[in-house]
Amino acid sequence: MSTFADRIIDFNKNLQYTGTLPTDISIMNPFRDNDFAFDVSSRFYRKYYNDEYPRHLILGINPGRFGSGMTGVSFTDPKRMINQCHIPYNGPITHEPSSEYVYDMINAFGGISEFYQQFYIHSVCPLGFTITGPKGKEINYNYYDMPALSKAVYPFIIENLQKQIDIGFETDVCFCFGTGKNEAFLKKLNEEKRFFKKIVALEHPRFIMQYKSKTKQDYIDKYLKAFSEVII
Repeated sequence: MSTFADRIIDFNKNLQYTGTLPTDISIMNPFRDNDFAFDVSSRFYRKYYNDEYPRHLILGINPGRFGSGMTGVSFTDPKRMINQCHIPYNGPITHEPSSEYVYDMINAFGGISEFYQQFYIHSVCPLGFTITGPKGKEINYNYYDMPALSKAVYPFIIENLQKQIDIGFETDVCFCFGTGKNEAFLKKLNEEKRFFKKIVALEHPRFIMQYKSKTKQDYIDKYLKAFSEVII
């Protein structure tokens, strides 16, 4: 019988976008773009998800270059993968403030094993996007930043949300990282598809670290209170 780890790894292995994108937008697929993300993420899932415990989904926006774009694990940058998860990583070492916040929250929850036994973090759109910035460097881009992009990837988002739900996650409550456009998009989509009975939105970790870092503990407390409603 397959475990959550087997099914998540299989989902990642087969994750591919084959549609068209607006001009100047590029897809970011860590499982195909480099030779280390799939390996390290598979190690991660075999360590923390090699079971059949009931879990709830937490959905961010889409992968970023310095977090899951490197490791293949949402909100887990290379620093956290090595120092917190204790999993070998051979790629470039990058720092993602959102990952720092999430692991501070996870440790406040009770630890990595305890948290991942209850929750699975991914994104509304499972692959990321980049655009060339004014100085010629690639920068992160969100699926909702351009109406044409949202429209282009909408079928892809629906298809892969269903695939992730089919992995076996709970559907009574889904948590959403982002209380603005990500929440609005996911709730509208859910009204159409009825994936979840309820969506609970929390401020995005990036927003907290960028604008509310002095009150970070207040947001951690808010997260923990929300998660406590579904803890078994």
